[in-house]
Parts: sequence; C-alpha cells; structure tokens
Amino acid sequence: MPTKSFLLAHEPHWIAARQGVHQNLPDSAQSWIYEPGSITQRLRSYYGDGVKVEILFLEWQAPFLSESRMLKAPAQRYALTREVLLHCNGKPLILARTLIPERTLRAARRNLAHLGNRPLGEVIFSYPKLQRLEMDFTEAESSVWTEAARETAHIDQSVWGRRTIYSIRHRQMLINEFFMPDALLLP
Repeated sequence: MPTKSFLLAHEPHWIAARQGVHQNLPDSAQSWIYEPGSITQRLRSYYGDGVKVEILFLEWQAPFLSESRMLKAPAQRYALTREVLLHCNGKPLILARTLIPERTLRAARRNLAHLGNRPLGEVIFSYPKLQRLEMDFTEAESSVWTEAARETAHIDQSVWGRRTIYSIRHRQMLINEFFMPDALLLP
C-alpha cells in the first residue's frame, strides 16, 4: 500500500478556527496560526536568505479523508502532494504538507507543479486574487508523526499547526503548516 505522507502517520485532530471565537492557544502559536501573510516571508524577515526548503515527499496521492472533504473532492481523487521542511542552517522551523488538485494546477498554469526548492508562499502570494477560504488548527501530538518526520524535524513534543484552504482563480488547494518550537520563539 503506497504511503500517503512522509510526515504524518495519521491525521491530527483538527479544530475549526472561527472568527471571533476565543481559542485557547498560547500567544506564540496564535501569532503563527493567524498569520495573514506568507509564512515564508515572515521567516525571511528574520532569517533573510538563510531560509531553505528541503523536499521530503512529492507524489500524486489520495489525500486523507478530511483533506478530501476540505477540498470538496471525491475520496481517492489524487492530488499533487508536496511535503517540505523549511529550515535555517539545519534548524527546523516549519513542516508543510500541500495538496494541489489537478484542476488547481491547470488554473495556476502549472506554476505550482514545478516549484523545486522554491517556497510555495513565494508563488501563491504573488497571485492577485488569492483567497483564504477556511482554516483549522491543531496541537499535533508526537504519535501523529512518522518516525522519519520525528527524526528529520527533531520532534519531541506536541507541535502547533494550521491547515488552510486557499483559492487561486476559483480553484482550491490545501496547505498544512506545522510550527516547530524554534519558529514559535520568533517575533
């Protein structure tokens, strides 16, 4: 059976982030979860060009069931799945899992299919009509992660994360971002 993820052994428990509803989040996590702009840009404003992307997984895969539901796609419909580690000098900062359906790739004129080591945020935040449609957050316990993810990102505690549905030209994509402890220390 093919693996769905390098990062996740199974899905974390996601909680809908509702506007105006008080969420019981630490201030450091809240700052990142509700960041309205590019996470990459926020990291680069602190670390400069030292922020690098390491591709951990890049395959056409069927999303997890809740991911398919968020994307309003039939179960088992494949999406380009890209998982990366953003780091600075080997210090893990962000783990990200992006799911891009074929129809979204076509709408984005395939720019998203050939990112290589470029951060996704550099590309999608350049689209003039990018929209954030929906967002959830989680505190992912260590059991959620694969052994490979725990080793790669030095995960030894729960990790705060968000998943966001973005729309480009009325086509959706799902981005999961998990904030490593060193990222949460940044202003």
